[in-house]
Amino acid sequence: MNRPQSSDYINFHDHGSVPVDGVFSVDNIMVHEGRSPSSMKGITHSVGAHPWFIDEDNFDRYLLRVRDMSGSDNVIAIGETGFDKLKGPSVDLQRKAFERHFELAEELSKPLIIHCVRAWPEILAEKKRLKPKTPWVIHGFKGKKELAQQLCDKGFYLSAWVEWAIRPVSADTLNNIPPERLFLETDGFDIGIEPVYKVVAGYLGMEVEKLREQIYKNYTSIIK
Repeated sequence: MNRPQSSDYINFHDHGSVPVDGVFSVDNIMVHEGRSPSSMKGITHSVGAHPWFIDEDNFDRYLLRVRDMSGSDNVIAIGETGFDKLKGPSVDLQRKAFERHFELAEELSKPLIIHCVRAWPEILAEKKRLKPKTPWVIHGFKGKKELAQQLCDKGFYLSAWVEWAIRPVSADTLNNIPPERLFLETDGFDIGIEPVYKVVAGYLGMEVEKLREQIYKNYTSIIK
């Protein structure tokens, strides 16, 4: 398994990562893409069937592909999976896929990466119902501070959506996320992770190196 160095900037959620000196990326493989886990230096993977791309016809095939790839040494998390009220199939089918990803994450003791759009009641209900033993990380978070506090109180980790994280309006919410629950990501956008750390560190009133050290600690606390 590829592991970050303590001096690395960790990019917790990316698409199509390429090696960059000093950066450790979690490259998300969506199984409909047909990609497989790599062994490139500085890159590891999460694997999932994204809720936008599942339907009744491909469901079993895609979920089997998730299972087949999830045992790879260089796959450190399951997902992204979750609920999207704006795009994708019925909530019932999204829930069925979510449960399958959850079961796999529990079986393999790997964190679950969650996609959630306008479906916070569903995610909170699933957390209460399923009582996971493995960490759940909300990828692409861009909510208000009250939602951030509610999710962190329930044990979630939050990976801040890149375009949201660098906006001044987000500073108040970022300051209400416990540092030990925070990750940063580029989500495939054409931007390096280092400037994101610089901006967010400024909002948090901390040195970039301290933020980098904190996110490294967060990563190593949930990836065994």
